[in-house]
Amino acid sequence: MIIYVDIDNTICSQKSSTKYQDAEPWMNNIEKINKLYNKGHHITYWTGRGSTSKIDWYDVTEKQLENWGCKYHHLIVGKKPHYDLLICDKTKRIEEI
Repeated sequence: MIIYVDIDNTICSQKSSTKYQDAEPWMNNIEKINKLYNKGHHITYWTGRGSTSKIDWYDVTEKQLENWGCKYHHLIVGKKPHYDLLICDKTKRIEEI
């Protein structure tokens, strides 16, 4: 399967939309995604960080994922549309994994 995973409020805290560097990892959720990776699924972390502010959070985000032990194939930062609700037949909340 090809799996896209959000970052903030999915695998880490988001205390402020302007201080992503202060995010704290949620290791139990990271372990869930790593298990999917280990089963051979293709993991892309996809975050809206910088989508509206136009600040480049790529390096900060990449370093965080590395420090937190996240396994993945691709990272996309700042190219996610801003939305309040995603309705899709294929979506799952991290709690459902």
